[in-house]
Amino acid sequence: MAAVTATEFTRNFGRYRDVAQREAVAVTNHDRITGYFVSAHDYEEYRRLKALAPTALAAEELDADTLKALADVRMDAKHDHLNALLD
Repeated sequence: MAAVTATEFTRNFGRYRDVAQREAVAVTNHDRITGYFVSAHDYEEYRRLKALAPTALAAEELDADTLKALADVRMDAKHDHLNALLD
């Protein structure tokens, strides 16, 4: 992956636009990566994969039936010693 300062990126945008067609370009500011410049294809692939990723929910966001089902879950009997820790 190429890395470039924000100033260099701004001055030579066309060059890094071409580089981004082959690999991501990390843009830095004060020696910290502040963003990445990627091709349209890579960005669309990122969006597609992100849409497939499961979403985590806080317990407060779950309905009562789901909360009850989770509370009633027990592990296989071979793990009873762990279930005892939950009671």
